[in-house]
Amino acid sequence: MAVDPADDSVYLAAHAGLYRLSADGDVRVGPEIDLMGFAVVGPGHFIASGHPGPATDLPQPVGLIESTDGGQTWQVLSRAGESDFHALASSSAGVLGFDGSLLSSADGSTWQRREILAPPASLAATADGTRVLATTDQGVLLSTDGGVSWSVAAGSPLLQLVDWAPDGRTAVGVDPAGIVWSSPDSGASWTEQGDLGAAPQAMDVSASPDGRSRLLVVTGAAVVESFDNGRTITELRSN
Repeated sequence: MAVDPADDSVYLAAHAGLYRLSADGDVRVGPEIDLMGFAVVGPGHFIASGHPGPATDLPQPVGLIESTDGGQTWQVLSRAGESDFHALASSSAGVLGFDGSLLSSADGSTWQRREILAPPASLAATADGTRVLATTDQGVLLSTDGGVSWSVAAGSPLLQLVDWAPDGRTAVGVDPAGIVWSSPDSGASWTEQGDLGAAPQAMDVSASPDGRSRLLVVTGAAVVESFDNGRTITELRSN
């Protein structure tokens, strides 16, 4: 799940392809691709990974693919037939992806293998790529050098999903039960916020058009948003 800064449209990456949220019903954008990892790089510029749909000529798995037209068309950047990135994080420093191993690339084409303490369910990088958070079964992991080295964030909750707020210091995460947590100090300490009432499937934190931090979460029951890091939750629509 991510927001396109070109027009603040909300996109959901799903097994049947990419969808744009709409009050009149979600609209599929582009071809049917089983999208596993997905991230917005810039306006209309997306990266993703997963498996090809029946009407595409993409490899299996697709590797790292890129769209520069808002998801209408996709091209392979690298790792064709090699990588199915279930977690992806994009920043000005490049891309981090996990396909069973943690890989780092400055240009999306040439990759370096990195070590990580446990397999990540999700990855989130600050805008400059310096600090990265990973959710794992050992708790939240923090890297302050772009994913080269990692440490366990002491006392962190067991989160399923995590993202950085626009200020680059506040982290917001959701645990498997649907409890929202926030950290004002880059993952050093965490405070319980609101309760979504259902397990999360995808989340995004980005700047709203009026400059506020906007949390969006998809659960099996609803799409919700919050403008106070999860303390107050509003249902946008039921699923």
